[in-house]
Amino acid sequence: QVQLVESGGGSVQPGGSLTLSCVASSNIFLSFYDMSWYRQAPGKQRELVAAISRVGGTNYAEVVKGRFSISRDNAKKTVYLQMNSLKFEDAAVYYCNAQRRSGVGPNDVWGQGTQVTVSS
Repeated sequence: QVQLVESGGGSVQPGGSLTLSCVASSNIFLSFYDMSWYRQAPGKQRELVAAISRVGGTNYAEVVKGRFSISRDNAKKTVYLQMNSLKFEDAAVYYCNAQRRSGVGPNDVWGQGTQVTVSS
């Protein structure tokens, strides 16, 4: 059963913007989960980009602070990553992750990823 589905990736020029979305399936009550976006570039380890807690607290990797913004809409079961001022080094596959902190449901869930390409 597919539980997290990312979308919104694509190709953009440097300085451009993209908004990624991550939609959770019906068996995941988003309010139980801390949500994060990770990315993995070819030949590199997966790294945390941004996270948002169940109560809305956020944190960001230093390299994206001031450019990226994470948000959530529990009613829509959706987490967003607004990415502005994109750089070549932001190119990667972006993954959504859900970590359950209360209630019931799967504990640690990953999406299949969405590709972000930054090129001129």
